[in-house]
Amino acid sequence: MGAAYLRYSFTYGTVSEVDAIVEALDLRPGQRILDVGCGPGRHALELAGRGFQVVGIDISSTFIDLARDGAPPGATFLVGDARRMEFDSEFDAVISLCQGAFGLAGGPGSDQTVMDPDGAILERIVAAARPGGGVVLSAFSAYFQVRFLEDGDTFDAGTGVNLEGTVLRDLEGVEVETDLWTTCFTPRELRLLC
Repeated sequence: MGAAYLRYSFTYGTVSEVDAIVEALDLRPGQRILDVGCGPGRHALELAGRGFQVVGIDISSTFIDLARDGAPPGATFLVGDARRMEFDSEFDAVISLCQGAFGLAGGPGSDQTVMDPDGAILERIVAAARPGGGVVLSAFSAYFQVRFLEDGDTFDAGTGVNLEGTVLRDLEGVEVETDLWTTCFTPRELRLLC
């Protein structure tokens, strides 16, 4: 799945995260699950390995290629933009974890034809779920960002967008300095989006 990606600490909890999703949504093997912003497929692959029918979608063809490599039966991976997904009541559950899509759609160079990218993503997520289906998504906390701002970070309280200078590793482990634009939310904002 990409050794460099899996060195990030946020990837260490895959099994327990999937356990929590399955329990919270009372999911049963054979059900259909959509993983939005699946990256290299760590949640989708774990779910497929447990007998779920999983579709993972991510804007990165590199990550999708990694997810497809050795994927078990029941796992399908698609390159696509979460803001423009065309699923209609097809899934028993939809997940979008670790800001794979939700919260990462803004910033310079992003597609400005979508005025509210996070709202568009949430709308498409809800449309993809069957009536009575479950949705689990994670989002950056505005309170956390304000509390733990570091030198060089910029948080715009009006838009909820945080600019963080960061160092990422590419697939070969080479470090690359970049800007990371994330939209952060308060609990009230998330309730209003729903």
